[in-house]
Amino acid sequence: MSIKENINALRNNIPKSIGILAATKTRTAQQIKEAIDSGIKIFGENYVQEAEKKYIGIRKSNKIELYFIGNLQKNKINKALKIFDLLTIDSFELAEAIDKRANKKIPVLIEVNIGNDPNKYGCKPEELINLTKKLSKLKNIEVCGLMAMAPYFKDGEKTRPYFKKMRLLFEKIKKLKLKNVKMEILSLGMSNDYKVAIEEGSNLIRIGSSIFA
Repeated sequence: MSIKENINALRNNIPKSIGILAATKTRTAQQIKEAIDSGIKIFGENYVQEAEKKYIGIRKSNKIELYFIGNLQKNKINKALKIFDLLTIDSFELAEAIDKRANKKIPVLIEVNIGNDPNKYGCKPEELINLTKKLSKLKNIEVCGLMAMAPYFKDGEKTRPYFKKMRLLFEKIKKLKLKNVKMEILSLGMSNDYKVAIEEGSNLIRIGSSIFA
């Protein structure tokens, strides 16, 4: 199936209110353009340099949003601030470094290591609320929501407890009504488990292989 057919099939399988972020790590500029032509408005990249090369021409002629969804190194912050519309962070140290270098409010998602996997990045679930409270005091950081990747299971249904836990954390933080914290985006679910993620409250799914395969 073509990229357009994949996107149409995906759209037909999910509610209209759910946003689709096309994860474009290793994908070509041509593939990205096809996704744009098929209606995708939000894209995600894991590496600053790769994004800079691929999107410099695309962004001149297309109205899209570009999110950084990888692990941002401090020495790449200045470049990332020029390229991306939203950054993903997982620590106060990184957010503080962004805050110091930014001259306006920077939208961020907090990445949560919901499975407590030592090989993955992300804030520990039990530390999330305290981290969010600290972030709310930074002048140039605006927390827009949470992002997490559940442990991989062949059976996507097994991710449900992790997504349920994320939704509870999302709602808990929302009720705190913290300054500089919006809690608008709950980004859960990828190609193998997005249906379960949506059932558990995700409003932005991150899809790579199901679009570009």
